[in-house]
Amino acid sequence: MSAHPLKIHHHPAKRPSQRPPLLFVHGGYTNARCWEHNFIPYFQQKGYDCHALDLFGHGESGGHDQLHDFGIKDYARDVAHAVAELPARPVLIGHSMGTLVLRSYLSGAPDAAAGVALLSPVPPTGTGGSASRLALQQPDFFAELPNVLAGKPTANTLKVMASVYFSPDVRPEDTLQFMPMIGNESDQAVAEMVTLPFAAATRTPQLPTLVMGGSHDALFPASMLFFTALPWRARTVTIDRAGHMLMLDPQWPQAAEALGSWLDSLPPRAA
Repeated sequence: MSAHPLKIHHHPAKRPSQRPPLLFVHGGYTNARCWEHNFIPYFQQKGYDCHALDLFGHGESGGHDQLHDFGIKDYARDVAHAVAELPARPVLIGHSMGTLVLRSYLSGAPDAAAGVALLSPVPPTGTGGSASRLALQQPDFFAELPNVLAGKPTANTLKVMASVYFSPDVRPEDTLQFMPMIGNESDQAVAEMVTLPFAAATRTPQLPTLVMGGSHDALFPASMLFFTALPWRARTVTIDRAGHMLMLDPQWPQAAEALGSWLDSLPPRAA
């Protein structure tokens, strides 16, 4: 049992079904609310019992005062706790940093899930390349991030965040509604993502896997999806004109439909 309270948001299916439960795991600097705008209502309507986890130090979970003590393996233990609370093997759906959390969890529990979907995944090369690219192409990003975390975004903050995280079809002012869901991230987890290429190799479980990203993801280019998918032997999907935040972009219906189509394709033993 964890020393910190862990919040698992439950959103029941709108109608009974035999579909597996879904467990959504958010990425860095955010929380479970990112799933509640579009994806969770969509999948509730399709008959999925939806659960969204706030990792320790995020959202409504405890541990905010010890956030920087947590790493990817700690977050993986959060997932293990959440899965143990579910009535059946879930399909795990992770975004960005959450995909590394799921990989860490599944490396030690390969039979615990009916399938896994990796959305806007951190590539095997880690986040170092992304940081270098942002420093060159969006030098204001690192100066504006503290304004977001302080809850004091300026017009330039919104412009920069829109260009880095969202589809080119999103107006900067439209991102204001999403600023409250942005928060601090663990320095330890951030460091682990940067040094990912040097981490000890882990076994990749062989289970039904979907890898999906946006064609306009400024953090992790769509060209890197292949390298994420390769060890999983996964199906890959690229959502046209979508950015990093697949679940919040105007293209979210296409992303949700692609995810739903993959869920429908799972073999009977998984579904």
